[in-house]
Amino acid sequence: MSIKMRLLLSYIAMTFIPVVLFAVIVTTMISTVVNDAAGIGDRKGMPAFWEIADRRNELIAGVKFMARTDPERFTDSAFLQSTDEQLNDMQAGLVVIREDRIAFVSPLVDSPDLYNRLKGLEDEPDNHHWGQMDGGRYSVEQVGVTFSDRSEGTVYVLSDLNMFFEAARRFFPLLILSLLAVIALTNGILTYLVSRSLIKPLFKLKHAAEQIKEGNLEHEVKLARKDEIGELGAAFEEMRGRLKESIRLQLQYEENRKQLISSISHDLKTPITGIKACVEGIRDGIADTGPKRDKYVNMIAKKTDEMDRLIDELMLFSKLDLKRLPFHLEPVDLSAYLRDFIEELRIEPGMEHVKVTCSNRGDRPVIVMADREKLGRVVMNIVDNSLKYMNKEQKEIRVELFDGKEMATVRIQDNGPGIESDALPFIFDRFYRAEPSRNKATGGSGLGLAIVKQIVEGQGGSVWAESRVGEGASIYFTLPKSKYGGDQS
Repeated sequence: MSIKMRLLLSYIAMTFIPVVLFAVIVTTMISTVVNDAAGIGDRKGMPAFWEIADRRNELIAGVKFMARTDPERFTDSAFLQSTDEQLNDMQAGLVVIREDRIAFVSPLVDSPDLYNRLKGLEDEPDNHHWGQMDGGRYSVEQVGVTFSDRSEGTVYVLSDLNMFFEAARRFFPLLILSLLAVIALTNGILTYLVSRSLIKPLFKLKHAAEQIKEGNLEHEVKLARKDEIGELGAAFEEMRGRLKESIRLQLQYEENRKQLISSISHDLKTPITGIKACVEGIRDGIADTGPKRDKYVNMIAKKTDEMDRLIDELMLFSKLDLKRLPFHLEPVDLSAYLRDFIEELRIEPGMEHVKVTCSNRGDRPVIVMADREKLGRVVMNIVDNSLKYMNKEQKEIRVELFDGKEMATVRIQDNGPGIESDALPFIFDRFYRAEPSRNKATGGSGLGLAIVKQIVEGQGGSVWAESRVGEGASIYFTLPKSKYGGDQS
């Protein structure tokens, strides 16, 4: 569930739950008040609240009935006294006004200004009134009567409401306090639950960040959530993993750099040592004849060429590794390019004992996007690498082109001793030597296939090797086909 939905449900709950709880509390309180007021079963021991209300209403109804049917009874002081006593027990009092004077007044409601207050109610259309007298609250019901002598009068029944207001005064504050308590409790619990669901994972992320700050990249972040915080945790975990991998690669690069320096030092020291020995031989007079001097000079020239070639390869590899060597890609007919390259290779010195063949399985133009100059370097480095290790009298190199739908594949196969299976994944690493002694004898730099990989991948292709010991090795590389020109079927 998303945080947005979680907060929305929380807001709805903060509104709905207090309303429901408040309704339950109000219902319970009213039920309790009613039960306390109404008593139980046969009303034995019933408090005065409902009993007073019921009996008072009955008496008031009787007074009204008598006023309409037998008004003369209200001239009988004994009747008035008896009725008033019954009303007094019910917190009510009787007042009779006849010919603008008070004929009878209950002691319960007697007041100095009673007459004026009651006369003021006669002009109002309603016969049931509410008001205050001497600080008390009363309900006033009036009924007009006509006596036998045709005189007019009014009978009033005043009911004391203080008991009701006292109950309300206790009830409503409790009601308000209950409402406030329900709102505070509900909002507090929901806020705690929602904030806890947000703060707890944030503390985990904070702890993970502190671990990363201290250099501990092994501490995993597992929130097991499917909301925005879960996505944040997943992104944080991915960042941790990438940072860990980045540091691992950085350490690996540092180790490779150290190995590179060591390899460069080693490979440069070999020809320098040879040059130094030749120079000392000439200086010490060992080369005391013309042929000897020529031999030493030729050796110095050879060692110098090796150093020059090694430095060139180092510079090329460095530029490729730093992505500072631009590629001038253009549509190239790879089939024609390989045929021309092999023809030139056959006539080079030292290739007279090497059989080089070229074939195109599709026997049609294969247009790829490539840099012509660097493509030649790729093929030449692979061929040179094969020639260095072939130990058979009849050396063979076979170049084959396979036309694919999106990529063209070139295989350069030799009949050399092959490559051990555990060395295959590493032959494209810089300065890697599956057989260092053989490499020293041939004077290789250990960068040839590393440069091949950099150039091929820089043109959008890939490179790999296959081999079986004793059956030769095959180096494959692919190049993306051009979308323009040539047969793209």
